[in-house]
Amino acid sequence: MSRPQEPQPPAGRPASVPAAVIVISAVLVLEAAALLALAGWFVYSLFTTEAASLGGAVFTAVILAAAGVWLLVLGHFFFRGFRWTRAGALVFQLFAIVLAVPTLQGGVVLVGLLLLLPAAVVLLLLFTRPVLEHTSRISGEPKAF
Repeated sequence: MSRPQEPQPPAGRPASVPAAVIVISAVLVLEAAALLALAGWFVYSLFTTEAASLGGAVFTAVILAAAGVWLLVLGHFFFRGFRWTRAGALVFQLFAIVLAVPTLQGGVVLVGLLLLLPAAVVLLLLFTRPVLEHTSRISGEPKAF
């Protein structure tokens, strides 16, 4: 008697996604949403108030928007299991911590914690076995762009 074959996941989708990967992807997407909202606020401010430096304000808005879009890309491809996304997620979280520490020391506790806590969660989960296995599979097609 033959055994029924287990259903295969659709092409490009992993069989099961670990909870840590879902948490990291969600944090990356939420950080992206925050950066895009901040970029929108900068653009709105350009039209409603007089900027001390118009070029600096436009540059800041563009950088915030680009970082937000990049984090959306990272979150998407991290969820799909591409290995190159670990480096991007790590670097962005380190930048967040670099910004969070002086913010906390400056007395802006809420903003400092909003920068520090998600970054700490991502850094802790980034090196767990399920995340490493999900983003560095050796069976099937390689996911290394």
